[in-house]
Amino acid sequence: MTAIERPRSAADERELRLWKVGRALTVTFAAAVLAAGGVFYGLIALLDIQKIDTTAKLDAKTLFDLVKLSFGVVAGAGALVALVVAYRRQRVDEAGAHREATRLHTERFSQAVDKLGSDSPAVRLGGVHALAGLADDAPDESLRQTCIDVLCAYLQLPFTPDPGNDPAHQEEHHRYLAFRKVRHTILRLIGDHYRRPRGTHRSWQGCDLDLTGVTIDCNIDFSGTEFSRGTVNFSDATFSAGTASFRGSVFSGGTVYFDGATFSAGTVAFSYSTFTGGKVYFDTAAFTGSTVYFHAATFSSGTVSFGNATFSGSSDVYFDDSRFSGGEGPEDGMVSFFRATFSNGRVSFSNATFSDSGVSFHGASFTGSTVSFDAASGEAPRGLLTAVGTPVPATVTMPWVPQPRSTGPS
Repeated sequence: MTAIERPRSAADERELRLWKVGRALTVTFAAAVLAAGGVFYGLIALLDIQKIDTTAKLDAKTLFDLVKLSFGVVAGAGALVALVVAYRRQRVDEAGAHREATRLHTERFSQAVDKLGSDSPAVRLGGVHALAGLADDAPDESLRQTCIDVLCAYLQLPFTPDPGNDPAHQEEHHRYLAFRKVRHTILRLIGDHYRRPRGTHRSWQGCDLDLTGVTIDCNIDFSGTEFSRGTVNFSDATFSAGTASFRGSVFSGGTVYFDGATFSAGTVAFSYSTFTGGKVYFDTAAFTGSTVYFHAATFSSGTVSFGNATFSGSSDVYFDDSRFSGGEGPEDGMVSFFRATFSNGRVSFSNATFSDSGVSFHGASFTGSTVSFDAASGEAPRGLLTAVGTPVPATVTMPWVPQPRSTGPS
């Protein structure tokens, strides 16, 4: 199992870059002289001194003052040297501490990955928790991301389907359930860490999350999570059982992909979620048998795209009481159902609020689904009346009345 390759940034390669002592001292002395000169002439200007009294006589008091000044200059120079040396020592100590922390992290990382590759489900479960703990304690963002990438890679590994509870395959069935527990634990830990406020201990917000092609066949709790930076990828994922809850989640600033995902069974909830400022893609997603809730969700800015998505089979998708506002583009709007196909199933926009033409149905096809805009308010979404056509199909209910197309002068 290997971690996902990531480009290395300057922060990833922490190097000890120190000037040579001679150069550092020269620059420090020059800066000190310039600072002293600036202060001296500033004081002269502040005190409005026009002329300095001169004398050719050197008395004992003046000589003593010159001696004190000489010793003061030497002491100041020594202090500057000590400052430069202390700075270099501090930098060397910090670099050494970072190298030691990285070395210890690497050792623990290797041990955790070894556990994750064990034949024993219990040992693998220990490896999962060890990697999550390493991500929490990582010395820098790059090492934290590496731990998360390995956990995601484990979820992407192919696994043997459940052979069923047949007595002849009981051992394989128990083995399947044991390793299924490991996968579900990873998903639970991801949800827990993305729920924690950014900047606090154990928060993974802002990190990338690659769950491309994973199978979600259990209850997962991503409620209250925040995807404000980074990239979260559920492309080609399959939601086939249980309840996947994104209830009350915030999608702002980052990029989240559900494109090509299949919602074939179970329940997926985005109720009360907020889509603002980020980009969320459901392009080519297939809603074929699950129940998906966007109830009371708020779409206020950014981009949410359902382009070429398919709503078919026995799926039910609810946008009831949602609010759509703040469209961006002149064609596709902020929430786009461009060329989406509604065939069989049920899609509900009941009591939804549309303002600023923030939704687009350009090129959508209504061929069998029951689509309800009952009690919806605001302007008709762009392209909807054209996509529905005249007369309005019996399976589509909405408060807006399409205008018959003009046939020109007779």
